[in-house]
Amino acid sequence: MNLTRDPTLIKTVLFDLDGTFADTAPDLAFALNQTLIAHGKPVLPFSSIRPMVSHGARALIALGFGITDADPRFIPLRQQLLDIYAQNIIRHTRLFDGMDALLTAIQQRGLRWGIVTNKPGWLTEPLLRGLERYNDASCIVSGDTLAQRKPDPAPLIHACSQTGSLVQECVYIGDAERDIIAGERAGMYTLVALFGYLDQQDQPHTWGADALVHTPAEIIHWIDAHNHSLASHG
Repeated sequence: MNLTRDPTLIKTVLFDLDGTFADTAPDLAFALNQTLIAHGKPVLPFSSIRPMVSHGARALIALGFGITDADPRFIPLRQQLLDIYAQNIIRHTRLFDGMDALLTAIQQRGLRWGIVTNKPGWLTEPLLRGLERYNDASCIVSGDTLAQRKPDPAPLIHACSQTGSLVQECVYIGDAERDIIAGERAGMYTLVALFGYLDQQDQPHTWGADALVHTPAEIIHWIDAHNHSLASHG
């Protein structure tokens, strides 16, 4: 928890995309396995792919092919995976259960919401359009919107400027440690989405977030409790 941050009312809710806002793992797993098949490799079970999805295509290629980005095959394989994914981006991807209700609750309270992801814009935009959420977001910051990506705080600070909020008026929800690091560095509140793509080796209770949430419903409960507490002492 950021102990130097002055307590402020939450006005803007920012989400990581993969593993927090949308359940994209089925389509990314499909893309990885199709890439493996194309190269005569055995497919991987969904259970082994899901925890790696929040770490992007690089992590998926490393998982599937057992190579690093120093291998000359790495970049072509990554591009092949992304091309397959782009063609199947909304095949099985859905908002997480309870996310629709959370977005409604956010809007009913007069709050704003947006997306900050390391996913490149050429994938982020069609995904959000396919989910019919592109026009509802107050801001969408993709992995190539700026030169910096999470865990650098710059994308989150940019999102705040896009929504007209101070950083201390924002809460960022993500399912990876870099999300929490970025939020802390930006000076905003942070929540860990335990319903996301965490690995067995992850220790989210050590990441320093303001809270851990098991469902989207817990996010609005946390915001309400936080804002009501400040309002009652204001």
